[in-house]
Amino acid sequence: MYFFRKKDPNRPDSFNLRVMHGINATAIILFVLAILYKIIESLFFK
Repeated sequence: MYFFRKKDPNRPDSFNLRVMHGINATAIILFVLAILYKIIESLFFK
């Protein structure tokens, strides 16, 4: 149940942690866009 627990109010909010999550989200979005591009390229531009 690690992903579905409530936020701990006693835990400090770290700027580094927020930046890391932002970079991870950007990387995942770019990865999905690249996969979609490759799928579309292979289907329509062969």
